[in-house]
Amino acid sequence: MSTKEPTEADILRPINTLTTKYFIMYGAAALGLVAFLVAWAYQLQQGMAVTGLGDWGSGGGVTWGLYIGAFIWWVGVAHGGIILSAAVRLLGMDRYMPVARLAEMTTIGGLSAAGFYILVHMGRPDRMVTSVIGHFHITVNNSPLVWDVTVITAYFVLSATYLGLTLRYDVNRLRDDLPDKFEPIYKILTLGYSEKEDKVIDRMVWWLAAAVIIMAPLLLHGGVIPWLFALLPAMPGWTGAIQGPMFLSIALMSAISGIMIISYAFRRAYDWDHIITDDIFRGLLLWLGFFTLLFLWFQLQTIINGVFLGPTNQAVAIEAKIGHPIYQIAMTMIFGTLVYIFVQGIRPALFSKKRALIASGVILTGTLTEKILFVVEGFLHPTFDIYAATPGVYFPSVIEWLSLVGTTALVALLFLNLSKLVPVVELHAVEHLRGDHAHDNEATEPEVEA
Repeated sequence: MSTKEPTEADILRPINTLTTKYFIMYGAAALGLVAFLVAWAYQLQQGMAVTGLGDWGSGGGVTWGLYIGAFIWWVGVAHGGIILSAAVRLLGMDRYMPVARLAEMTTIGGLSAAGFYILVHMGRPDRMVTSVIGHFHITVNNSPLVWDVTVITAYFVLSATYLGLTLRYDVNRLRDDLPDKFEPIYKILTLGYSEKEDKVIDRMVWWLAAAVIIMAPLLLHGGVIPWLFALLPAMPGWTGAIQGPMFLSIALMSAISGIMIISYAFRRAYDWDHIITDDIFRGLLLWLGFFTLLFLWFQLQTIINGVFLGPTNQAVAIEAKIGHPIYQIAMTMIFGTLVYIFVQGIRPALFSKKRALIASGVILTGTLTEKILFVVEGFLHPTFDIYAATPGVYFPSVIEWLSLVGTTALVALLFLNLSKLVPVVELHAVEHLRGDHAHDNEATEPEVEA
């Protein structure tokens, strides 16, 4: 354990330093985003036919594919991120306070990427307007998908408010050490601020955290999204009460994995071993193992009920799912990671930050793979089996893969930009760590004197 005491200068280091590595990462992320924008421009020019999406039938392809699979995946990452941050505040999990704001920023980035996928999958951006104006009284107000968009928008506003309120305290106290060129932004962030509001904001943030924890299973990845999929008659394998808890567990798996990778990147780049400690990675890894175990249990429940107790069409869909190589690979990756987490829990010597990062990467890859298959499998084995003679096939196009590169780059650019604007670790976290450090020193003094 590091004996170095955290200071305000530590959390200001990303803002006040520019390195060659930063510019390299920024350039790589920008290049990834531009590559996708070029591909998207080609899609806009030629139509959705270049992806194979929207071509449901004997010609091959499906109406949904990587775009919607990645959309669900990013929403899961976002929802899991804000749940983790809310749990830190609501449940007193002070151990993870140094990564709470990173989790909040992950939510903003994940929701932005998810919203971008809706725009891309519409085919033409103008349809976001024309599909609403003139048709609201006929279709839009009766569409279950409107609930999806509404909930995601509400969560974005909730998360942004949550983040903005916690930033006011930090920006006000660290203002003298923040760059003057961003003064207009800091003035907006601290508009009307006074130290008397700190207790009020603490209560507001607590209630926002409570709302997040309550809404998560009811309206977000445990509610609206799985309900929407259960309403689609062509997807017999998606029905069942277990879908909500399974969606929530996979969201938390993805979020914890992403936060571990982001936390490690900042720790290594800015020498934050004494802020984002090994103890945080161990704890996050154990939570990852817990939610991974839940997810696999829910998968088992779905398979057993579908194959042995479900109607014929559901049984056929579930059997096709468990026999699909993509599903087998995804579950093997997730189960293998769970085995490692369990073993390193028994033998702590097997823990290392690099192994934890590898485990996080494997989980993210496995959950993304599962989500893509999730939205595709129902179209490959529809209830009415109307394409049995010439079944369609689907594999993501280059443009779709570039969309994943582009949205990942978009989230990376968000972190790279925010890290130069505001502290990505809360001042409260530094104050808490400093208090723990002083307490540890007092506890060890008698031993030193002896």
